Amino acid sequence: MAQLINEKDLNFLLYDVFKAEELTQFPRYAEHDTATFNSILDTARGIAEDFFAPHNAKADHHEPTFDGKTVTTLPEVKTAWTQLANAGLLCAQHDYDQGGMQLPTLINMAANAYFMSANPSTAAYSFLTAAAANLIQAFGTESQKRDFVPHMFSGRFAGTMAMTEPNVGSSLGDLSTKALPKADGTYLIKGQKMFISGGDQDITENIVHLVLARIQDAPQGVKGISLFIVPKFKVHADGSLAEHNDVQLAGLLHKMGYRGTTSTVLSFGEQDQCTGYLIGEAGAGLKYMFKMMNEARVGVALGAAMIGYRGYLESLDYAKNRPQGRLVSNKDPLAKPVSIIQHTDVKRMLLAQKSYVEGSLALCLFAARLIDEHQANADEDSALLLDLITPVVKSFPSAYGPKANDLAIQVLGGAGYTREYPLEQCYRDNRLNPIHEGTFGIQSLDLLGRKLWQQNSKGLILLTQRMQSTLNETVHESLIPLAEIFKQHLTTVQKTTQALGKVLADGQTDLGLANSALYLEMMGKTMISWLWLDMANKAVLKFADSSHAEDQHFMAGKIQAAQYFIRWELPEIEHYAKLLNQLDDTCLNMQADWF
Repeated sequence: MAQLINEKDLNFLLYDVFKAEELTQFPRYAEHDTATFNSILDTARGIAEDFFAPHNAKADHHEPTFDGKTVTTLPEVKTAWTQLANAGLLCAQHDYDQGGMQLPTLINMAANAYFMSANPSTAAYSFLTAAAANLIQAFGTESQKRDFVPHMFSGRFAGTMAMTEPNVGSSLGDLSTKALPKADGTYLIKGQKMFISGGDQDITENIVHLVLARIQDAPQGVKGISLFIVPKFKVHADGSLAEHNDVQLAGLLHKMGYRGTTSTVLSFGEQDQCTGYLIGEAGAGLKYMFKMMNEARVGVALGAAMIGYRGYLESLDYAKNRPQGRLVSNKDPLAKPVSIIQHTDVKRMLLAQKSYVEGSLALCLFAARLIDEHQANADEDSALLLDLITPVVKSFPSAYGPKANDLAIQVLGGAGYTREYPLEQCYRDNRLNPIHEGTFGIQSLDLLGRKLWQQNSKGLILLTQRMQSTLNETVHESLIPLAEIFKQHLTTVQKTTQALGKVLADGQTDLGLANSALYLEMMGKTMISWLWLDMANKAVLKFADSSHAEDQHFMAGKIQAAQYFIRWELPEIEHYAKLLNQLDDTCLNMQADWF
């Protein structure tokens, strides 16, 4: 069985860096303690190892099929789904009286990390269902909650997010799916959606689609979009299934990776019999959908981090056990070959992977901690900070998880390029994550064009305060030079942000946002550097006086990875800053006919 995650690293992040036990001081989590948290994590790990990991490669080789009537998935997928649902992990964050565990998001995300590492394509079904149920629970009517949420929590029903349409893509304001009002207060839904993950399958009795559509005569653009619950089968008040709801599978899409998750084209209302149930107010669909989208963005980030993490652990194990060559200083041809982990360039590739994936996991868990602070204590500052960093949380792991997998393949050399090892699948699976839930460019426009300036940039002020607190706590002699480097580059970020703010305030929107992707890259590397400095600080505090070699090695590894990222990766933002401050127009002024 391949290692899914470094247990020592996960425990360190949960209990030393993000102080999970302190969450039990909030009334919402008061019945929990470290023992209950660890019990849930042990359960998740066991399910992941026993029911998710064994069919990961099999699901990749034998993707779902459609015979024109029925979708067929591997039996193991339904078994894994059932195990996860029966363990209560689909609704673990919800109230006790809803069948949940009132589990902190921080712990729930750590549990999901096991599933994402073990088998991301099977984990996608549960992730989408939980997010869809959360949305209905937050914004649905009492009857909508009654008819759908308990069955989604129990695993009888699955859920999807149905937004994308042919020829529309991310430009949601142009969607064409229609909602025609009916006399009974429901709506007739007509249109087509594509790239809908989990849009059809044979795992659950029913599938609850959350569909964006435009009510008849609503204005064009995003203000005319409403959100509807559109089940595959209608549901009686007692929870039993009624007639088919005229949701037709037009076909399956065949992807480069994530092959175990059905990717579908769905037709709604071909027979004028598709009923949709309006969620909340008409015209506010995107506002509601953003709850699921933002949850999905953090979930995609976690998936990218964990697929990268899995690849890192695989390449690390290979490097430790693969003898080949000798150190360049050893000229004796008869000398015994060393493990390739002894070669400096292999160390470089492993260090880069370690810095990317452990930093990405820390970033995701930081977002989870902010969610808990807001939900359990109504902390509006935490909510504002989470809103600011969500584009960064989504984008950095999605960009650098695949880079980690690319390096992992390189560590194995020719073996990494074969299907006998899991790394080529990791890479293919992970390549979807930079596309899922908003591309890097879309996230960068959201960050630089909107999120930074909300409430007079209060979110950015809060983030800077946290970074400054880490700098103030950095007192260990091995970390002070890294803190100085970080402080220097943080000043660059601050000055660049101010300069771009003035350009945008002057109305030069196209020019100011032309290189927004560079700004997002700058913020990503700054946040990961900050988290690495914080992790190194916490490792020193916990392990500096330990007499155990394992603890000392762990601490040294954290310091070395922090050193790598802050010395090797962070300085690249100076080049980004130069281009941003100069308002470089190379890309902006390129003409279509010149390509």
